[in-house]
Amino acid sequence: QVQLVESGGGLVETGGSLRLSCVVSGTFSRYSMAWFRQAPGKERGIVGAISWRGDKTFYEDSVKGRFTILRDNANTVYLEMNSLKPEDTAVYFCAASNGLGPNLRPDVYLYWGQGIQVTVSS
Repeated sequence: QVQLVESGGGLVETGGSLRLSCVVSGTFSRYSMAWFRQAPGKERGIVGAISWRGDKTFYEDSVKGRFTILRDNANTVYLEMNSLKPEDTAVYFCAASNGLGPNLRPDVYLYWGQGIQVTVSS
């Protein structure tokens, strides 16, 4: 049984930075992790993914070079977001899969956080 809780969201102006955290509790062994986001009326899409070991990552094209996904391989996964744009506004979710990862498909993730709002003002 694994539980994920996100924190660190909020309101930031264009060009600013935020650091999202996802604290994982319960049994956690060889889980790859990912961050997804969803804006109203749109499909949930990948932001970034990281392997269970933390040595392999993937980033969606629109965030590559601005966002960084990190993990301590114990209980916390981070999403560092820089040079934020209004188009980054969405609810952000962390997720865990029993695959080695990184995996880009939301359907393979077994555990999900509740989501946290990130709003970037113009």
